[in-house]
Amino acid sequence: MDISSINWIAVVVAAVVAWLFGAAWYMLLSKPWLAAAKLDPATMQRSAAPFVISFLAELVMAVVFSMLLGTLTFGEPSVVAGVMFGIIFWVGFVVTILAINHRYEGFGWGLTLIDGGHWLGVLILIGAVIGWFGGPAIE
Repeated sequence: MDISSINWIAVVVAAVVAWLFGAAWYMLLSKPWLAAAKLDPATMQRSAAPFVISFLAELVMAVVFSMLLGTLTFGEPSVVAGVMFGIIFWVGFVVTILAINHRYEGFGWGLTLIDGGHWLGVLILIGAVIGWFGGPAIE
């Protein structure tokens, strides 16, 4: 895997789209998510840190996704391949990690469904954007 094959514009766009999706997802599902996560909004500290960290993490995800998608498609990524691999990565890694972690942490399946749905959307969007942009950006 060669970082020169990464389309950096696609990576940044994918991270922004994924971050915006997450903001919309959790705004829409904020009450059920707070209940499932056993959090009380009155006692929560307000901080920008989770928003910054989530964007940086999604930027890293987009870089890794770009490298994997380029390799798995032999340098010919597409929207369909991006979406397909987004779903495969979600099933193989996200669902399994959330199911395990949430059981050990004592959370119900509601939190797993909300968080899992978020990560499914993120991976599909990252894959679609990277697949849509294709290979390396023209310099």
